[in-house]
Amino acid sequence: MTQKRIAFITGANKGIGLEIARQLLEAGVNVIIGARDASRAAAALEGLAAQGLNAQLLSIDLNDHSSITAAAVAIEADYGHLDILVNNAGIVDSADGPPSISSPDSVRRIMETNFIGTLAVTQALLPLLRKAPAARIVNLSSSLGSLTVNSDSTSPYYDARLIGYNASKAAVNMLTVQLAQELRDTSIVVNSVSPGYVKTDLTGHNGFLTPEEGARLPVQYALLPESDAVSGTFVEASGTTPW
Repeated sequence: MTQKRIAFITGANKGIGLEIARQLLEAGVNVIIGARDASRAAAALEGLAAQGLNAQLLSIDLNDHSSITAAAVAIEADYGHLDILVNNAGIVDSADGPPSISSPDSVRRIMETNFIGTLAVTQALLPLLRKAPAARIVNLSSSLGSLTVNSDSTSPYYDARLIGYNASKAAVNMLTVQLAQELRDTSIVVNSVSPGYVKTDLTGHNGFLTPEEGARLPVQYALLPESDAVSGTFVEASGTTPW
């Protein structure tokens, strides 16, 4: 029997992250939900169990490096390796906005979580991903992280001037590009995936897509077969997103 793949998803107690977890569980993957809110995480596990889907929970806070290290240690102890890492956790901040008025403290908070935290998690789990036969890293990005989109006056996102959030996703894209190059001679592939404008807490439940719809593309890239193992790309449902 083929051993089940092991996936770890940050920020997976609600929204897109929880839906990614559900779809990976339905695909037969062992899923570890990473979350910082214990009560929400417990409710998420109960909801999945009610659907006959059982996931594991690990406490992790992307701003607490000791919790990141502890999560890596726990995954190694339980499984010895990791097949899939989905860097989903991210925040917005009400004090973020255009460059002329955005609070520097707000930008710092966003960058610390969305980029520095994502980098720290990836670094901590990379040794376990290297032990997998064909690992996948999916970085949840956004069209707002595209310099091309930000400078295109015809884009529907042109007026979404959030210097902190947009810059954080551009930084995540840089992580994808550089890490893909660094891992080019390995079996690990890494991609930035934009789920689209999804109705979640992060968007104030505005958007065009349900969490189920928004999770489909990240799940597709988490499960990329070796024949389609493209690395270092930035994609959305309609195709490749310009950097």
